[in-house]
This record gives sequence, C-alpha cells and structure tokens, in this order.
Amino acid sequence: MAVPWEEYFRLALQEKLPAKIPEQSVDHFPPVLRLLEKRQELVDADRGLQAQKEVFQTTRAALKERWEQLEQKEQELQGSFVRFDKFLKDTEARRSRALRRAAQERLRADRREAEARRLRAQFEELQRERARLRCRLVRLEPCARLLGRVREQLPEFQEVPELVARFDGLVDMQAALRLTERQRLAELEEARARLQRLRDAGQGELLGQGQRRAQLLQRLEAARERTLRWESKWIQIQNTGAEKTLLLGRTRIAALNLFQLVCRHKTHPPALDIEDTEGQLEQVKLFILDLSAMLASLGQAKPTPAC
Repeated sequence: MAVPWEEYFRLALQEKLPAKIPEQSVDHFPPVLRLLEKRQELVDADRGLQAQKEVFQTTRAALKERWEQLEQKEQELQGSFVRFDKFLKDTEARRSRALRRAAQERLRADRREAEARRLRAQFEELQRERARLRCRLVRLEPCARLLGRVREQLPEFQEVPELVARFDGLVDMQAALRLTERQRLAELEEARARLQRLRDAGQGELLGQGQRRAQLLQRLEAARERTLRWESKWIQIQNTGAEKTLLLGRTRIAALNLFQLVCRHKTHPPALDIEDTEGQLEQVKLFILDLSAMLASLGQAKPTPAC
C-alpha cells in the first residue's frame, strides 16, 4: 500500500529530531549556539531525508516495476483461468451429453430387454395354450366323432354347431330349472320354518291364553265372592233401613201425637206442617219447659204446714 510523501517525511523528521530538549540547556547555552545547533540538526536531517528519499525513489521504482510485472502475470493468469474455465465447461458439456446419451442408450436397452422378456413370456404362453388346445383336441376327438354320428341320425340338424347349440340350450335350460328348483326348495324350507315359528308362537299364545283364562277365572270367583258379600251387606243395610224407617215413622207419629196434645192445651196453637217433625218436637219441648216452670212455681208457692 503506497504512503503519501508528506506523511512519510513527517514521520522521518520526527525520528531524526529529538523528542524533547531538556529544559536545563536553556540556561547553560546562549541563543546563537542553540540556533546553530538547530541549523546543523536541520542540515543533518535534510541530508538524511534526501538519502532516504533517494532510497525510497529507488525502492518505489523497483516496486512499480515489480507491480507492473505482477499485473502482467495477473492478466496472463486471468486469461489462463478464462481458457481453463471454458475448457472445464466444454468438458462438462461433453460429459453431460455423453451421460445423457448413455442414459438414453441404457433406457432403450432396458425397454428392448423388457419387450424381449414380454415377447418370450407371450411366446411361452402361446406354446402352453397350443399344447393345451392340442390335448383338448385329442380329448374331444371321440366326442366329435360321436357328434358326427348323432348328426347323421338326426337329419334336422345340418351341422354339428347346430347340434352343439341345441345341446347348450338344453344344458342352459337344465341349469335354469335346477336353479328354479333350488329356489323353490329354499322357499319351501323358509315356509316350513315360518310355519313352525307360527306353530310355536300359537302354542305359546295358547299357553298364555290359558294362563290368562285361569287368572280371569280366579278374578271372577273373587268378584263373585265380593258380590255375595256386598249383596248380603246390601240386604242387611236394607233391613236396617226398613227398621230405621219404621222407627222414624213411629217417632214422627209419636211427635205428631204429642204436638196435637200440646195444641189442645194451647189457646193459639202454632201452624206447623204435618211433616215438620223438628218444629213439632220443639213445641213439645217448650210446652214441657213451661209445665216444668209452672210446677216449680207452684211448689214454691205452696204454704208450709204448721207444727
């Protein structure tokens, strides 16, 4: 890093000059001598600075030349770096293209291998199917001869496929009939099970009805007993009511007779209804009270016999 000239000379001058002049020399040396000493020191410092300046100029020229060489080498290195980077990019691009081609070749090879395996498996399957059909043909050869003889005996069928179609129709019809039969048997079993459940439910209902009938009979007997008890009580109540009614009639007749007797002894008898038994008894009561008061007053008024 370059240092400014002013800063460099200032630092050099500070190194040459003394840091501080002792205060004691001020009193021992005259001003002229101090001035000469200062001038001599400045001359020495100037010479030193000139020498350092020449050294610095030489060093600066050498450093400048070295710096130019370094810049030239740096430019050469940058060019080399650019060429090497370009070479690396070209190499990487060629490598990427080669890898993509290799991957595509591997993918195509895998596809061809998979297709070959599929074709081999399909070929093996076709061979097995061929062998199976050959075995089936050998096994069905007697059936074919039999069908030929049957067709000869049945002139209404022109070709063997017609006979086979007829046979297939009969087989389908037989299967449908068997299916229908199984369905009918299942429905019959379900109906039987439902009938058995109904029978069981009917028996349970009959048992329940019998139990309820027995309970109702017991309740009927208890009701009859209660009816007989209440009837006897009702008869007793009727008898008691008749007796009470008869007693009430006699009481009313007696009260009426008493009232009539009271009325005979009164100058102005009260006019009461013949059914007003309580009023009649009240008048009889008043009459008896009057008689009692009268008898009491007569007893008090009776003179005492002389001794």
